[in-house]
Amino acid sequence: MNRTYLCIDLKSFYASVECVERGLDPMTTNLVVADPSRTEKTICLAITPAMKALGIKNRCRVFEIPRSVDYIMAPPRMQKYMDISADIYAIYLKYISKEDIHVYSIDEAFMDVTDYLALYRLSARQLGFAIMQDIHKQTGIRATCGIGSNLYLAKVALDITAKHAEDFIGELTEESYQKTLWTHKPLTDFWRVGAGIARRLEPFGIRTMGDIAAADENLLYQLFGVDAELLIDHALGREPVTMADIKAYRPHTNCLTSGQVLGCDYPFDKGLLIVKEMMDLMCLDLVEKNLVTRSVTLHVGYSNYLKAPSAHGTADLETDTNSDLILIPAVSTLYERIVNPEWPIHRINITCNHVIPEEYHQYNFFVDAAELEKNRKVQQAVISIKNKFGKDAILKGMNLEDGATTRERNHQIGGHKSGE
Repeated sequence: MNRTYLCIDLKSFYASVECVERGLDPMTTNLVVADPSRTEKTICLAITPAMKALGIKNRCRVFEIPRSVDYIMAPPRMQKYMDISADIYAIYLKYISKEDIHVYSIDEAFMDVTDYLALYRLSARQLGFAIMQDIHKQTGIRATCGIGSNLYLAKVALDITAKHAEDFIGELTEESYQKTLWTHKPLTDFWRVGAGIARRLEPFGIRTMGDIAAADENLLYQLFGVDAELLIDHALGREPVTMADIKAYRPHTNCLTSGQVLGCDYPFDKGLLIVKEMMDLMCLDLVEKNLVTRSVTLHVGYSNYLKAPSAHGTADLETDTNSDLILIPAVSTLYERIVNPEWPIHRINITCNHVIPEEYHQYNFFVDAAELEKNRKVQQAVISIKNKFGKDAILKGMNLEDGATTRERNHQIGGHKSGE
């Protein structure tokens, strides 16, 4: 059975929220969402359509905005954006069951509307327009909509076609996709085609989706391996994955990841402090979620001016654990082993690998179970106090040291101010 999908995007979401809060129209107001407390190199999280119309790139850095442009700089308020996104999700639920909605990001969602068109006696375009109008009426946020006979075409209709339509709705079938977009440039406008893929195809004269469709499949498999299958399908406008597949998907393994880009370059010793802070918070996260891990991967990026390869390594543990008594020393030892002490540090990522539910955990004979259980009770008490009185209610001595970032990050969401 042929299916029909919508992909709805909230236009310049963060910037639109800030405009609405100020009683301004994002279509005519110059506004950027960026943290004024950071340097001019900070990235603008969003800019209004009015600024895009001036040729200013989305996700630009503040210093890249022409001096001749007058604009409002709004500090990010991530909690506010999450709350409004939740309100808009509630609007979706007025029309579509949650089983037929896939939230792709804070400002974008896919919907399988196949079984709703006859119910509402509406075309896909009419249903999409009704939802867009409801969003604007309730929140003041404008939306765009892509319609496709599969998830990929709905996304491409949104990204490429909708922005040029008077009603901000684009619609594609495999036939219309091949007819209208096989010659479209650049390739990077298409979903899941990054600059790296485009660069690898360029030497072979492959510059469009039509070129990919006509290319020798053996060449594509040599270049991209099994990923070539996805590229070939998308070049033809095909997508085998359905909403039902997304809802039924369960990963074979899970991981837990934390990362941060430091506000300035850190020396070796202060970098170690940040690693300890991050691992400490990840241990609390594991305990709260009743999860354990058996290995931790550390990725440390040096200062941009060095142009040096990042330090990368993994520490394997003797037992599954979520204890800070085991994990903090393990990741600290790994840091001291893989990181060059002479080079300044700018980025840190920690990943707890192969995370499993704690009920499958078995104690190791060489680990003091009583000591770990005592430590666990302390961790649970810390979590309880933080949940009740706030993240800053309990801090460790290292959180008060010069260069520590936990207190600042306690008031951030995704590395940006929550706006609490």
